[in-house]
Parts: sequence; structure tokens; C-alpha cells
Amino acid sequence: MTEQTLAERAVWRDAERCYRAVAARDSRFDGQFIMAVSTTGIYCRPSCPASTPKPQNVRFYPTSAAAQSHGFRACRRCLPDAVPGSPDWDIRADLAARAMRLISDGTVERDGVPGLARRLGYSERQLGRVLTAELGAGPLALARAHRAHSARLLIEMSGLPLTDVAFAAGFSSVRQFNETIREVFATTPSQLRAAALRRRKAEELPTGTRLSLRLPFRKPFDAAGVLDFLADRAVPGVEHVTRDESGVTGYGRTLRLAHGSGVVWLTAKDDHVRCDLRLTDLRDLSSAVARMRRLLDLDADPEAVARVLGADPALAPLVEAIPGIRVPGAVDGDELVLRAMLSPAETAALAESLGERVPSCEESLEGLTTLFPTAAQIAEHGPERVAAVARALADEVSVHVGRDPLELRAELLELPGIGPEIADYVLMRVLGAPDVLLTGDPVLRRGAAALGITDDEKTLAERGRAWQPWSSYAGMYLLRA
Repeated sequence: MTEQTLAERAVWRDAERCYRAVAARDSRFDGQFIMAVSTTGIYCRPSCPASTPKPQNVRFYPTSAAAQSHGFRACRRCLPDAVPGSPDWDIRADLAARAMRLISDGTVERDGVPGLARRLGYSERQLGRVLTAELGAGPLALARAHRAHSARLLIEMSGLPLTDVAFAAGFSSVRQFNETIREVFATTPSQLRAAALRRRKAEELPTGTRLSLRLPFRKPFDAAGVLDFLADRAVPGVEHVTRDESGVTGYGRTLRLAHGSGVVWLTAKDDHVRCDLRLTDLRDLSSAVARMRRLLDLDADPEAVARVLGADPALAPLVEAIPGIRVPGAVDGDELVLRAMLSPAETAALAESLGERVPSCEESLEGLTTLFPTAAQIAEHGPERVAAVARALADEVSVHVGRDPLELRAELLELPGIGPEIADYVLMRVLGAPDVLLTGDPVLRRGAAALGITDDEKTLAERGRAWQPWSSYAGMYLLRA
């Protein structure tokens, strides 16, 4: 399926399908499009519990920013921004999707629109034209919507003074912050906080740089599977897991972020993942949240995956037994590349010898003491066999969510010690590429053989064509076979 076809098939373009989802209050479509009501001037998620508006009064948009740019305000009843992100940004690798991933990671707040355009390899004018055509809003409007969402999280989930919230969320002034909150949410920052306090009743708001957030996901969600995957590869000090008789109960890790560092602890609940964050600088909030969502693949569309993979007789029993399987992502591209080249013992030794201690950020979380070394540190002091790759990562090769997959793969394959298997593994975990089948993985091939498919690499690749565009998810099932 081509990028153009994927863009043309975006849910929001089919008004009849969207209206049926709204009439059914179908939460599976939350995050896939925005419904705006012309008679009220508000925009909602598809599952909003309010009365269903008449079809002639409804407009559909791909993003909150598009609705805001047409003068609509966010619904205070359904909170349309507090939903999983669009799965389009996971499936597609075109300019619009890569830009959205970078905007979610806070690139515009850090580097402005010129910096966003540079990272994507386009001019500002080209970028603005494509985003407006595809998403109904330009990069500034999309970043503004992102800042508004980050501000709402800080207003409702922290006790931080509102002036500090404004700058932590990326606003250039308190006035801009107040005006944006009024325009987007039809209320003031102080009123938003007062409403949050009423909802929380006697709960005490976290203080300072300590936050506890709810990360929504699309059901079903195989939390045990993704946490087990991360736990099996955990690096002591950088990552930590807790277990009981049922398996992994929590996963945490340290984070190296643009303005500082932090630690995060993730616990799966029935309808969300609890995310406890400690950040040295709250300007990194939106980036940290975006990275956790990618790490757990929370924006995936499990029903779309199941429809394709469940049609294969060999995979169907596993698809039924393990609903909502996810492909674990990564929080740092350089780290993932180097860990893929090193053995677990070498990785642990590097972290212990070169890793920096996590700066104090109010209170530590159990077992999370060390930041994974940077590429520059590993280039200078790490094993010789990865030194050239580490130098390249430190200097000229950028591994981030805004990269074009084909271009990044070609650059990685030029580096010594990186073959197709590692390059594809990086695309799958760093970029979230959904259609990567790691046929060179012996464990994956053994799983395929156990299901009666094949253990031959070439034959497996041919079989994998039937699993497109979800081969990465098929691979995760084969690893579990």
C-alpha cells in the first residue's frame, strides 16, 4: 500500500463512516479524527457522550489543530485531546507523518519551524504547504495545539505555578499562554485547575517536577507482552522491573532529554497506563510522554492488525489468544542502534562504567540510577568494534522519529558492523515501522517453524507479503510461538 493510498484512505476523509462512528459513540475511532459542531462551535472526540448532532451541522478534521484553525474550541466534557494518537502516524512514513512525530517530540518548541524543516530536509514553505493540505493546519498551528495539550496536562496534573506552566509548555509569554488556553478550551488556566481539583477531590496534586499521568490506549492492549519484552532486555541501573507470580508488574527507566534528564515508571491498568515521571526540567514533559507512548506502541490500531493477521490460518490461533499485541519502540535512537550491536553483558558493562548518575529530581525511583552513555562517550571509551558507528552517530548520522525510513536504512548500512537485520530492527523500533519482518532472527524463524509455516528465510519473507502492512506485528507473534 503506497503512502498516497494511505493518506487518501485516512478515516476523516470518509464523512459517512465518521458520522456512523459518532452516532455509535465508538471509542475505537478516538484519535483518528475530530468532530466539530457548527451550531455550538466546539470540537469533540467521536465517543463524546453529548447528544449526537445533526449530520448537516458536523464537520470532520484530521487534527485538533485543524479544528482550532477553523474557530472551534475543545469540548470540556469529552476532552478530545486526551485520547490515543492517530495510528496514521505509525503506518505512514511520508512527510506529514514524520512531521507529526517530531512535533509530538517537542521539536518546534526547541528549534522552531525552521529547525523542524531542517530535520525533515524540506524548506519551510514546502513543509507548510504539505501539512496544510494533509492535516488542515500548518506547523505553527499544529505546534500550538500540542503546546495547549501539554499545558493542560501541567495545569491539571501538577501544582506548578501557572506562570511556570506557561514556559514549561513552550509558550513565549504568559499572555500567549492565557490567550491560547481561552481560545482552545473556552476557559482560563485557573478555572481548568479548579475543575481538576474538584474532580480529584481529596487527592493531593503532585508537586514540583513529579507528575503522575494516565496514558490512554486502544483496546485490546497486550500489556504483559510488551512489558515482558522490555524486561528481558533491561539494562541494570538504566532500566528496572518489578515482578510478582503473575509476571512483570511495572517497568521503569532513565531518560536523557533535551533540557535535562528524568526517570519514568510505567504500570498497566485496565484502560490506561499509569506513567509516573520525575523530570529535572518540565519543558521536557511532552517529549517524555511522546517517547513513552512510542515505547509501548500505545497509538497502534489493534483491530486493523488483527483483521489482516487473523486471516492467516497459521497465525489465527495466536491472534485470538494474544489480542492487542504491540511492537515495542525506543526512547533514544542512538542507544537502540548501539545496544543492537552489543551483547547484553557488554551493554550492562558500558552502562556501569560510562553511564552518568541521574541528577536528583526530588525523589528517585527504585533501581533507576544511571543514564545510558551517549554515542560520543561510547566512541571515546567503548569497545573498538562499535567505535566507528558511535562516532558516526555522534557526528553525522541522525537516528530520530522524523527520518525517512529508506534514507535512514541506507545510511545505517554504510556503517561498519551494521547489516540488514540491525538496520531493519532500528526502523521497526525507533521509527515504529509496522511492516518489517526480521527473517534473519533465528528465534523468529523457530517460531514460524513451530506454527508449521517455515524456517527458511526466503520462504518466510514470501509468506510475509500476506501480512502487509503489519509484518512487524506478525514477527512479534512468531517470537511468542
